Amino acid sequence: MRFPVRRSLRPGLRTRLIAAFLLVAAVSALTTAALTYQSARSAILKQAQDQAVEQFREQIANEYFALPASAAALQNACRSLARAGKPHPWFVFAEYGTLRASSTSRPTSTVITDELRNQTHANAHGSFQRVIQDGTPYLTIGMPVMFDRGSSEQHSGVYLYAVMDLRTESVTIQAMVSAAKNGALPALAVAVVPALLAARSVLRPVRDLRRAASSMGKGRLDTRIEVKGSDELADLAWTFNESAEQLERSVEELQKAEARARRFASDVSHELRTPLAGMLAVTEVLDEDADGLDPDTARAVRLISAETGKLATLVEDLMEISRFDAKAAELNPDEVDVAETIRKTLQRRHWQDRVRTQLPDGVRAMIDPRRFDLVVANLVGNALRHGVEPVTVRLRPAVGEGPLVVEVEDSGPGIDAAVLPHIFDRFFKADAARTRSAGSGLGLAITQENVRLHGGTVRAANGPGGGALFTVELPTGLLAAEAAEAAEAAEVAEAAGAAGAAEAGEAAR
Repeated sequence: MRFPVRRSLRPGLRTRLIAAFLLVAAVSALTTAALTYQSARSAILKQAQDQAVEQFREQIANEYFALPASAAALQNACRSLARAGKPHPWFVFAEYGTLRASSTSRPTSTVITDELRNQTHANAHGSFQRVIQDGTPYLTIGMPVMFDRGSSEQHSGVYLYAVMDLRTESVTIQAMVSAAKNGALPALAVAVVPALLAARSVLRPVRDLRRAASSMGKGRLDTRIEVKGSDELADLAWTFNESAEQLERSVEELQKAEARARRFASDVSHELRTPLAGMLAVTEVLDEDADGLDPDTARAVRLISAETGKLATLVEDLMEISRFDAKAAELNPDEVDVAETIRKTLQRRHWQDRVRTQLPDGVRAMIDPRRFDLVVANLVGNALRHGVEPVTVRLRPAVGEGPLVVEVEDSGPGIDAAVLPHIFDRFFKADAARTRSAGSGLGLAITQENVRLHGGTVRAANGPGGGALFTVELPTGLLAAEAAEAAEAAEVAEAAGAAGAAEAGEAAR
């Protein structure tokens, strides 16, 4: 049974392996880049903010504040603190009750949030916050000014805020992002090389397995795969070799058994021919004298004669089948009048009155007359035995390069659809109850083999009128070429024989 080849639109295994490898490489690179970016970003910002907060706290501790503070004193303090700003310049703002002062021309900043103010008022150690305004990142720090009152510290009511621009750190971080992006494509391009190598190492055993399976499918059962390594693919190759070895042994045993069966059938058939020939001669004599015997003896004699004839036919059919199985059947083509050959076939079997013919004259072809006679006789005899008369034989000459067509049709009920696929099987009979019918069950199988030997085909179907229809197609062009080659070979052999005879004559003189 031939299974249809399924064409898939999915990419091949090689493409999928490379794609999976590159996907893993891309995900790994992106994950590493993201984690590196997060760690580096946190480290850069943390370093900047820790340094700024510590510096701002130290500068406030070193600054002198006299209470109650005036606006001018607060402004001077803001400018003094701004000059000491590190690692970047600070903008310092002071709040003391309703007084507002700063190191700039503006008394306060919109970057300082209410949340930072609340945290600064509530925490004696101050607070900080990163703010992005108009796309620019800032670090804002809030510190309360505390006074030492013996064992405790007390709020002075002055709150100082520093605003530091973080654009330098942002540029550094963006440079890292750009470097990661620019390095991703080259990394993927470089990853193609190990992906190709990995795909090659994985697919090489698969390709070897495919070639080995294809080789075995063509009949080379001694095909084996070289086992390399000790991984799963090596196990697969080893399993394939073991299965191939077992299959080879099984097929060899089956072939030997089949050869023995064919030889047995051929030997039995050959050995039966001689005694059957004697039995047929005796039954012919008994048939001639049957009318002079008593009725019971006459019936027995005629039954023995009929069964002996069937046995002889079966033996001849078995001999013919064994020749086909042994590839010993030969084709001896000759140019004949096809219509006249069919008429002679019907006349020899005395069927000319029971069969209608449509045989146009002048149709000539290169065929083996003996085998073509068997084909027509088997098909017509099958129609007469199992169909309903009248039986019709039609001949259609070849048109152009088309085949020569012979059709045999009866007027019966036709062939059951379940029987049609098995009609040419050996010993197959459509009616299981007809195990003792006149046919051996080999006639149609022999017909098919003879047609195949001619390079043609034979088909069974039900005709438009309901009867069984057998169609034989013979490629006349091919037969003509084969016949020409056979004739040429015969002429060469004849010429060689004539030359040998002439040399022998000269030697005798």
